[in-house]
Amino acid sequence: MKAVISVTGKDGVGIVAKVSARCAEYGANIIDISQTVLDGYFAMIMIVEISALTVEFGTFVDRMEEAGNENGLKINTMHEDIFNSMHKI
Repeated sequence: MKAVISVTGKDGVGIVAKVSARCAEYGANIIDISQTVLDGYFAMIMIVEISALTVEFGTFVDRMEEAGNENGLKINTMHEDIFNSMHKI
């Protein structure tokens, strides 16, 4: 099972490291990652494997959001099933 994590906010040092560390803390393995900086704003999307999470998925979502709040970022975590359903034609 996978999840899609999006991260946005003002660019700064260590964003990828902080988000990656939080994923690792809860057993989420990063499968793919893409990031860019647009006129001083950071944007990243990650695909993570969540089958080995050490907490319930809802708790993981909350903890990722908390990590964003602590670092001045907006972090959204969505289960792949929801993401795929939202993007069906």
